[in-house]
Amino acid sequence: MISAGSRHFARQAAVQALYQWDLTEQAPETILEHFIQEHDTTELDEEYFQLLVREVPLYHRELEAHIIPVLDRELEEVDPVERAILRIGTYELEYRADVPRNVVINESVELAKTFGAELSYKFINGILDRVAADLRRQTEPTG
Repeated sequence: MISAGSRHFARQAAVQALYQWDLTEQAPETILEHFIQEHDTTELDEEYFQLLVREVPLYHRELEAHIIPVLDRELEEVDPVERAILRIGTYELEYRADVPRNVVINESVELAKTFGAELSYKFINGILDRVAADLRRQTEPTG
């Protein structure tokens, strides 16, 4: 059984890898290969980490189509770390119905507290709350 902590560490590693992808436009497979060689991955859910690093770039246009309408600025003006967190959170909201909405948002807020600017967690929370209201309104009870 995969622990919640190992999923958390998978998301942390995915933020770093997707930040690199965003800035360098390297192939996700290249980033994965280097990341796994250079980092200790024993505490993370490596399968989930690899899924995120492969799938988020693959679906980034669809993910951004949910993010852009709720932003107060251009996506390119959002900090690259925050973009990575928003993409991961939106990916989980759209494609991972097994991850509850509150878990997605809480994990994303924690990632922003770890990697983002001082108050970026508030920005991440607000954006993903609005994205979740759209993506999960049909699939999850609100109460």
